[in-house]
Amino acid sequence: MNMKIAFLIQRYGPEVMGGSELHCAMIAERLAARGYDCTVYTTTAKDYVTWQPDYVQGESVINGVRVKRYDVIRARDIASFNAFSDRIFFQPHERADELEWMERQGPYSPALIQAVEKEADLHDRWVFFTYLYYNTYWGLKAVPGPKTLVPTAHDEPALRLGIMREVFERPAAFMFNTEAEKAMLARHFSFEGKYQETVGVGVDVPDRPEAWPIAGKYRDLQPYILYAGRIEPGKGCQEMFDYFVRAAERHPKLRLLLVGKLLMPLPEHPRIHYLGFVPPDEKTAAMAMALATIHPSHFESLCMAALESLAVRTPILVQGTTDPLRQHCIQGNAGLFYATADEFDIALDLLVRDDRLREVLGRNGLAYVRKNYTWERILDKYAILFGALTSWPSLTIPPTP
Repeated sequence: MNMKIAFLIQRYGPEVMGGSELHCAMIAERLAARGYDCTVYTTTAKDYVTWQPDYVQGESVINGVRVKRYDVIRARDIASFNAFSDRIFFQPHERADELEWMERQGPYSPALIQAVEKEADLHDRWVFFTYLYYNTYWGLKAVPGPKTLVPTAHDEPALRLGIMREVFERPAAFMFNTEAEKAMLARHFSFEGKYQETVGVGVDVPDRPEAWPIAGKYRDLQPYILYAGRIEPGKGCQEMFDYFVRAAERHPKLRLLLVGKLLMPLPEHPRIHYLGFVPPDEKTAAMAMALATIHPSHFESLCMAALESLAVRTPILVQGTTDPLRQHCIQGNAGLFYATADEFDIALDLLVRDDRLREVLGRNGLAYVRKNYTWERILDKYAILFGALTSWPSLTIPPTP
């Protein structure tokens, strides 16, 4: 009988391209392909800002994974939520205020939690993705026995809420994205007696994408650096635009290309080009043809786009205040990082002018991905986890093959 694995995630679907949501889908689909019976419990929301119920409630199958959706019964007004968050994060308050914050955070779907509680025993293992949301807080309480949390956390005020101790006390096991994330969380919570592994996601290494026909489109746009992801201030994009516009004065041919969902106004600049959504193969080719990819977020737990860039031998240029991103550069010798506009200028100059440096960083990046982020290695770690949970509560961590 195949082991039954349940996942709980706030959003799920082929149109949902957020980091933790895509992470969950990639793990679930590949475990299903390995023979596991995988079910995802999620909501009808597609928009992470409002949680509007865009999907139909009910059950479906996506790429071999059973998906069970439950309605979100309260949309989120992000302005009022942010104002409430500022009060909770920085002023004295009661536990009841934090519970209200979690409800306002959402996605508010009591029916999802009721279903999880009712069907908990139908599954052999439960994996929760992302520590931050209503579904994780209440879902962890609804499922008895050993549970696994993939925190996908970065250092932010929400981690300091008292109720977050409840989130991190309940799992028996944790699958961290990076050693940097693990170390950061260990400063806030105790993991004594818990199963702990650094896993992340797997990355496919494509065969010579620079030679694909679609690459010709991007060859015509060279030289450029590329940003791939949600284009919004929360991802550091305004800072990226400001720094690029300043640096572009010294590089009159250099372009900044953007792919992903546009959630903010773009500066009017002749060498900033928004290309919208592009198919995965086209994004891969665009990365392969770039001088570097840029990752400006101050808050990341892994950054799949950075790993995808390294897999095509393209160096990364990252915001150095984000420890996991900085560690990709240091441990992989695969990119450069910055914290200020002046440091951005220096790093960009090096990447634009030094062909040999880019070649070495790109080669190192590919080796780093092959060592740490192949799908075989990632899935083996999950298989070991599922086996280890049979010995709960006396967990031991077997060595990864």
